[in-house]
Amino acid sequence: MRTSQARVTTDRASRYLAQLSEHGQKMNHRGLHRFRGHGHADDGGPPEVRHAERSSDTDGVIDFGWGRCVLHATDTELLLRAEADEEQHLRRIEDGIAARVQRIGRRDGLSVTWTRGGGITQ
Repeated sequence: MRTSQARVTTDRASRYLAQLSEHGQKMNHRGLHRFRGHGHADDGGPPEVRHAERSSDTDGVIDFGWGRCVLHATDTELLLRAEADEEQHLRRIEDGIAARVQRIGRRDGLSVTWTRGGGITQ
């Protein structure tokens, strides 16, 4: 399993976690929605969400079937952990999640920088 993680500094981490989870749930609706424009042309395009949920104000997951992104919110950070079975799938998750975070966090100037391997210590 390939992994990467990112720490996004924000005092509204729980809000962004909720928005990511809700967007993932909408993208799963009847299989009609996908991350638009966040995939690579050489690997089949944007990833399709199979399942997305927010289990609390601080935890959530977006599952793509062949990989997932685990979300955790603290008072000062949104922690993201991408996991996938193949390198190209990991890149697709990283690109899609980063693009969405940057879009919904544009007013706060949010950006995502992924680090490969290891785990996020909360």
